[in-house]
Amino acid sequence: MTDKSLWLTTAGMIALTMAMPAAAQDTTAPQAAVDQDSAEIIVTATRRASPLSDVPIAVSAVSAQAMQNSGASDIRTLNQLAPSLLVSSTGSEANASARIRGIGTVGDNPGLESSVAVFIDGVYRSRTGAGLNELGEIERVEVLRGPQGTLFGRNASAGLINIISKAPENTFSAKGEITYGNYDYWRLSGRVTGPVADGIALSLDGVWSKRDGFYKLVDTAGNKVGDTNDRDRYFLRGQALIEPNDDLSIRLIGDYTNRDESCCGAAYTEARERTPAAGGGYNTAPFNRIAAILAGQGSVIAADPYDRELTITPGRDYVSKLKDWGVSGEVNYDLGDVKLTSITAYRDYKSSDYGDYDYNRADLLYRDPNTYRQFKTFTQELRAQGSAFGDMLDWLVGGYYANERLTLQDNIRFGADYGRFAACRLMAGAGATSNFPASTLAACGSGLATGALITGTQANLNAGLNAAFLNAGLPAPVAAGQAAAISTGLGNGLRALAAIPSGTGDIASIYRQKSENWALFTHNIVHITNRLDLTLGLRYTHESKTFSADFNNNNATCAALQPGLAPIATNPSLGSAAALAGGILTLGCLGNGSTTLNALDLNDKISDGEFSGTAVLSWKATDDLMVYGSYSKGYKAGGFNLDRFQLGSTGLNVIPAVFAPRTNADVTSLRFAAEKVDSFEVGLKYSAPKWSVNLAGFRQEFKNFQLNTFNGTSFVVQNINGCDSALSAARTCAAGDVGPGLISQGVELEWSVTPARNFRVAGGATYAEAKFANRLVGSGNGAVPLDPALFLLPGSINSNAPKMVTTASMAWTPDIGTSGLSALFYVDGRLTSDYNTGSDLFPEKRQDGFAIVNARVGIRGPNQRWAVEFWGQNIFNQDYTQVSFSSPLQSSSPATSTTGQFAAGAPMANQLISSYLAEPRTYGITLRGSF
Repeated sequence: MTDKSLWLTTAGMIALTMAMPAAAQDTTAPQAAVDQDSAEIIVTATRRASPLSDVPIAVSAVSAQAMQNSGASDIRTLNQLAPSLLVSSTGSEANASARIRGIGTVGDNPGLESSVAVFIDGVYRSRTGAGLNELGEIERVEVLRGPQGTLFGRNASAGLINIISKAPENTFSAKGEITYGNYDYWRLSGRVTGPVADGIALSLDGVWSKRDGFYKLVDTAGNKVGDTNDRDRYFLRGQALIEPNDDLSIRLIGDYTNRDESCCGAAYTEARERTPAAGGGYNTAPFNRIAAILAGQGSVIAADPYDRELTITPGRDYVSKLKDWGVSGEVNYDLGDVKLTSITAYRDYKSSDYGDYDYNRADLLYRDPNTYRQFKTFTQELRAQGSAFGDMLDWLVGGYYANERLTLQDNIRFGADYGRFAACRLMAGAGATSNFPASTLAACGSGLATGALITGTQANLNAGLNAAFLNAGLPAPVAAGQAAAISTGLGNGLRALAAIPSGTGDIASIYRQKSENWALFTHNIVHITNRLDLTLGLRYTHESKTFSADFNNNNATCAALQPGLAPIATNPSLGSAAALAGGILTLGCLGNGSTTLNALDLNDKISDGEFSGTAVLSWKATDDLMVYGSYSKGYKAGGFNLDRFQLGSTGLNVIPAVFAPRTNADVTSLRFAAEKVDSFEVGLKYSAPKWSVNLAGFRQEFKNFQLNTFNGTSFVVQNINGCDSALSAARTCAAGDVGPGLISQGVELEWSVTPARNFRVAGGATYAEAKFANRLVGSGNGAVPLDPALFLLPGSINSNAPKMVTTASMAWTPDIGTSGLSALFYVDGRLTSDYNTGSDLFPEKRQDGFAIVNARVGIRGPNQRWAVEFWGQNIFNQDYTQVSFSSPLQSSSPATSTTGQFAAGAPMANQLISSYLAEPRTYGITLRGSF
């Protein structure tokens, strides 16, 4: 989608919403916090209840009514209502990623905390995926943009999502709803609340939902054998609100979420093999040699990924199970001049996601059913706030403590087809053309021709090495002997690789991380005049993390291969023989998988302390208009890459780590440093009885940006920094020249108009350029070069960071006669410009601009005691991807993965690309009642 068409479509969307009848009459404003057209939305983003227009920070507030109209059941649907926010999910719904202003953390590695924190009822959730659970009855959601830390217990470097559930009420009421939709979607929700004694009110709300999968699982003949990406979950939350007097309030909350689902499948979106074309561009080869091998192992690559038909390994269905529960208590005590707040919480989050890991029918890789991740988290927050000096100062001081224990068991194993696939992949070669035709490669993959091709490859190696040694001047007997020894070693290596037994890999590989975090913070508003305020906030955070890992791996093939092949692989004079030896070691010892891991006892600890803070000058020019300017310094702790694949890989390895057994000293290679940001912002907020507008301009400079990317083999974590001077020949730079590696800057607009009672239009637009520096390094001191997999990052826009996003919504609720009946007409849309969905920015992972539209129409009874609504989400059935990634191991080599490598001389590109597709069109009916 071009920029011109994007702007035209944006204008058309706004014009469409404004063209609705302006003479309608009603008393409901669905986008407001209460059902009044002129009601001001009240937020607590500054820990003080204030009108949204009086808060001098960039914050979007979404009411419960707006969430209901949009069909939201988790934070993903906030995308439709908050243009600066993008929430997506990947390999499981435990692995969500939230981005604000183009900045966020890819969620597949549990060792990384999100740059965008999620709080529910004041309690920090360890990872963004917690927000993909059902939310139950909520009061509102606040999306705070920019670094946070002087107001909330846990600091965040890019922003914060604050979800406030509906508290118990002192008047008895009950409500419920039943929803049915396509894909056999059922959702039942309800809430009951009321007083049980003087000063004590209780509430209980729950949700149950079940739905068929969005993907069909089919066999090689195209017959349906199942589905995946389904839904089967329930959520319960009980609350008690105890108010013995006007000064003391105690709110107790307990919640439980259970999911037992099949998730998450991915479809091939690129399966061609391409070669450079003269003058630029590329030509498409007759076949992809990797796809040919997979075809011999039963894989089917659909012509259209949006047919949503997948073939996976029989018996390796995707499984996603989750149990998430917690309790919290919030105590507010008003002492008169001082208000004290305490929030105490304990949470236990455990998800188990396993099944097919290569996303096709060939049995290459899988995670076994013992795979899981678990967070046990205790948090305590204390705050005191009040006013002083004749109300010239509103002060707040607080402390925060968190103790989190993370356990990850990640058991990755080879399937029955892995060995043959790996051997055939190496023998097919990585040159401009395949060493064998497609039919031969298919026979190799199936096992019919594997042995014969290995024998032939060994003979060709022997002949080539013998000729090379003779040309080098070696005597014929010596040349023949050395050639025979090397070629025999390589032939035997290929045979050992092809014969790796099914089930080889992790029996029980467990990572443990204990994190202790404490912080002191203060946030103070100085009323210089009646209209001029100065806000000063300061925070000190101390974080320590202790890491350990125990491995139980049964890959004896790796241990047998390393002694004989490592000397060949590290001898560059052997040319293609050295490359083949390196390939055998890389695939035979995939991710350092070896019985030698079992002797390791990995232990490490990091500790760090950092000051962060904010300063804001705001001026209330008139009663309706406020302008402000701010500076904030943000921080997010470092940690450990919980992935054995990167053990020993420092970014400075002369010899790949996988060529030799690892040692306990390698544990430091899993560290990554704290992420830091300097943020500058200016803004304007105008609020009138019938309309409002908020405008903000921002610039955020990130140092040590924690980037997590999947390179087709493993998750690489690096701290991305810029370099002010030219890079050295080793692609490094001096520590004094290191600067911000990623800068996000742009403008945000949010507006709402209520031209008549019962008619409201709201929207927003964000232009954000989240761009990497032109010269990048992979460490804060400049000594580590950027990982080769990230070669496209310099000077490019960050992944999942569209430059332009526009949102708009319209709600019209006219009366029907005089009996109290009313109608509902609602539509919202999000228009997104082009962006890349892969953190390595391969052009094959680019997503064109698109628009998503949701709609809802219904009829409601007097005082909304009942309602019948028909709804649709993604009503135009827009096809688009959430995240694209390099299909595990499915390229000839890392150097032939993308057309982006053609400029550097790559002879071809044949990496298969898989994508987690977004949800298709859904529609249904909802019945709602209350009393």
